[in-house]
Amino acid sequence: MVKITVVGIGYVGLANAILLSQKNDVTIIDQLKSKVVEVNAGRSPINDPEIEYFFKNKKLNLSATDKKADAYRNADFVVIATPTDYDSDKNYFNTSSVETVIEEVMKLNPDTCVIIKSTIPVGFVKRMRDRFNTKDIIFSPEFLREGRALHDNLNPSRIVMGDRGIKAKKFAELLSQASLVDNVPIMFMDPNEAELVKLFSNSYLAMRVAFFNELDNYALKMNLNARDIIEGVSYDPRIGKHYNNPSFGYGGYCLPKDTEQLLSEFTEVPQNLIEAIVRSNSTRQDFIANQILLKGVKKVGVYRLIMKANSDNFRHSSIFRIMKILADKGVCLHIYEPGVGDKFFDGYQIVKDFTEFKKGSEIILANRMSDELEDVAFKVFTRDLYGEN
Repeated sequence: MVKITVVGIGYVGLANAILLSQKNDVTIIDQLKSKVVEVNAGRSPINDPEIEYFFKNKKLNLSATDKKADAYRNADFVVIATPTDYDSDKNYFNTSSVETVIEEVMKLNPDTCVIIKSTIPVGFVKRMRDRFNTKDIIFSPEFLREGRALHDNLNPSRIVMGDRGIKAKKFAELLSQASLVDNVPIMFMDPNEAELVKLFSNSYLAMRVAFFNELDNYALKMNLNARDIIEGVSYDPRIGKHYNNPSFGYGGYCLPKDTEQLLSEFTEVPQNLIEAIVRSNSTRQDFIANQILLKGVKKVGVYRLIMKANSDNFRHSSIFRIMKILADKGVCLHIYEPGVGDKFFDGYQIVKDFTEFKKGSEIILANRMSDELEDVAFKVFTRDLYGEN
């Protein structure tokens, strides 16, 4: 079996580790010992139904560690799935976690091949290849949904490799063999092209979210039935009925930072659309906040900070900007979020008792509707028209 080390026990890292450990010898490494303990005990430290199922029902050649030397020294491939982020104020994409891993791997095992799954800016692979004097650094973008990461890895729409060499073909074969899809489209291209595939793909998804949210803005303002309009638009096969459910805005690990990163790549290229995608998200959140303020309520409950159902991710959640606008206008907010153990989150009160939360809210903000809110549906403000993510 091929020996593979995956760096980072998050959605991307754990989904790849489990996928590849069906037929290969996989070690996953993370600095958080609590995650290492969970994986070695056969439990998922993240919320993903397929990952939980595989731990319980499949034989996996998977072990976890926090020891770098043990993880890197004998690996044929090292897959990096550490977090990166974009700072719009500094116009800077923070790739320090990826660079640190590459440096450590090259010291311990210079003959291995590094596969980057983290999102990176255009030109990053070429810079790393020059810096470490190796061609064995390859970007292979991920196209995963939070909470369905392993499902999407098992059923890939395509496999993209930012290289055309033997090792890129070998790793693509490993991904294809581990999937449930026959004849997965596999694409080999230069590093810059692969980096842009990731950024343009996520920016298109963000654009689609923004489009239907702006349609919903219009319907709300004009007191029209948004669902009828959306369905009338979506039955056109050129448009389709996917990704058309309004929300409070796009958020999470990928869409906010990837759209901003792509916009930064257009400094010498004319554009209007990419900038509009970035700006539209805050416009949507401002509009939603104003709709709440127009109701004249003083106590608002926030039902969940997570972006979508079956997720445990608060990162860049669209609800945060809405909450700040309301709080700045004197609205008292409290939150129901089982994923937060403390009594306060960012200065807002966390209510543990769900009955108390419902009773104490004049209006309940819910990015995504839930069955447990049905008895107080008359209080709920949501733009979730389809009951899905």
